[in-house]
Amino acid sequence: MAHRLIVAMQPAIVTILILQGPHAARSLSGELFGHLQQLARAAGRTLELCPCGGLRDLIARVRAVKPQSTEFMLLDPGDLTQQVRAHPEAGLCAALDGLATPYIEVHDDSDDALESQDRSQRAPLATIIINGDLATSYQIALGIALRQLGTSH
Repeated sequence: MAHRLIVAMQPAIVTILILQGPHAARSLSGELFGHLQQLARAAGRTLELCPCGGLRDLIARVRAVKPQSTEFMLLDPGDLTQQVRAHPEAGLCAALDGLATPYIEVHDDSDDALESQDRSQRAPLATIIINGDLATSYQIALGIALRQLGTSH
């Protein structure tokens, strides 16, 4: 009789997750992402990018974030901000309310900041907006996340 060994896989720890919606103009370049990963590694952390193609995808991915596998999230809705505002029933606010992981919003335009329609929504730790400079917004947000993670242990 053959025996089968089943190994339960532990979820990989992703210290910081970037959830990024589509961007028509500026986006997170491979070079910038590599630089951000180096900064995270230097601090003993990992960084993963998860691009989202649409609002449903973004909401599903926010709901899928678990504190056991992701310690911090950078949320960049990109061009989805207008859809979020037009369709609050889609559930991004509810998904963020259920999020047990701290998060920071990242934007390159002040018009893209998510505004809480309902003050009961769980607010981000910070909202970083450097108009026209997404790279700097990401660098600042990552710095805050690394500092928070460094002081939480």
